[in-house]
Amino acid sequence: MTRSAVKTCVLAYSGGLDTSIIIPWLRETYGCRVVAFIADVGQEEDLDAARRKALRTGAADAVVEDLRETFLRDYVFPALQAGAVYEGGYLLGTALARPPIAKRQAEYALEIGADALAHGCTGKGNDQVRFELAYKAVAPGLRVIAPWREWPIRSREEALAYAVARGVQVDATPGALFSRDANLWHTSHEGGILEDPSASPPESMFQRTASPEKCPGRGVDVAVGFARGIPVSLDGETLDPIALVTRLNRIAGAHGVGRADLVESRVVGMKSRGVYETPAGTALHAAHGALEGLTLDRETLRLKAQLSVAFADLVYAGQWFTPIREALTAFVSSTQRFVTGSVTLRLRQGTVAVRGRASSESLYDASLGSFTMRDDYDQMDAAGFINIVGLPAVTRARARARGEGDGAGVGAKTRSRAPAAATTGADSDARTPEPARRPARAARPAARV
Repeated sequence: MTRSAVKTCVLAYSGGLDTSIIIPWLRETYGCRVVAFIADVGQEEDLDAARRKALRTGAADAVVEDLRETFLRDYVFPALQAGAVYEGGYLLGTALARPPIAKRQAEYALEIGADALAHGCTGKGNDQVRFELAYKAVAPGLRVIAPWREWPIRSREEALAYAVARGVQVDATPGALFSRDANLWHTSHEGGILEDPSASPPESMFQRTASPEKCPGRGVDVAVGFARGIPVSLDGETLDPIALVTRLNRIAGAHGVGRADLVESRVVGMKSRGVYETPAGTALHAAHGALEGLTLDRETLRLKAQLSVAFADLVYAGQWFTPIREALTAFVSSTQRFVTGSVTLRLRQGTVAVRGRASSESLYDASLGSFTMRDDYDQMDAAGFINIVGLPAVTRARARARGEGDGAGVGAKTRSRAPAAATTGADSDARTPEPARRPARAARPAARV
């Protein structure tokens, strides 16, 4: 296949198997200068070592940028405010990390005058969509190279063989072929034994959550403070986003909180299985939902619940840089004006339980919600309310009663006109007598409304 010339390509580089072999492949295939762009989103890896590895593998340059705070502040926390959870269990850890990485990668490519962008996503996955839609929004004029859609490599085993042939050092081995993605929000596991949805994940696979069965039986309580729907403190101590999520990850993970095993619907139309560890995210979603229940009215809560699904779908499908996502965020931000307060959670053997919540914006009024009857609520008002709400039921019941009455009368007439038994003589010419009239039904008293 003829490939047009590329001068400089900026590669989204992680140092893993796929991106490690992409550097020599790009040089061999396109003869271009390769720049490795390494984003720090809290994956807790030696990124300087990854930078040196990229240079050893043939990159002309390699740059590391710290995107941790913008990842949490501009992407994770808005999704938390929205209550965005994909298909009931995925807290969108990878899906939320891709937009800031791709955005900054594309901006950097424009800054250095590159003419192409590359990523290591497969042609079956969601991430190719997420990266490339972000590229189109930020740098629509740059060419996009997706090696997995071009090269003859078709499996991770073949990718390993390619790496060995070119002296590229990688951590993956044929016996441990989990594909992982990690950041401040989560760690995901795919591939290997997990491709059999009936197989249980091996305990040795988990990296940031303790086995729930081995966690302390008493658990631990932690108080999470929110300001306008954003987590700002733990146990009364104000923390920046990175410190808060890092600390809560450690606390919740030590108590086995945050594991999810899902078979989900990929953007490209197939099912896939992923196992996720999201300790802090699981706790924060529980706390945030409890605080919203205290501070938001019923109709706002219900509409927001519907839009939360739409928000999660957009994020999962890589639609972050779109007008509809921005509009949903504007709605969510408006609702979060009142979501300020504190929620106490009990983290225990893989579970999260709300122990209490408090807010200066609380809609809970003890004098109204209490079983104690006070003068500020007139119980007689409830009778009129019930009558109004129940009017459709009364109307329907009356109509049904009328229909049953009419049906009984028609049936009686039909039965009376059936042929009479044979007669003789003059009686045989006599007209069939009219049926006796039924006694008049007593007037029904008017229903009380």
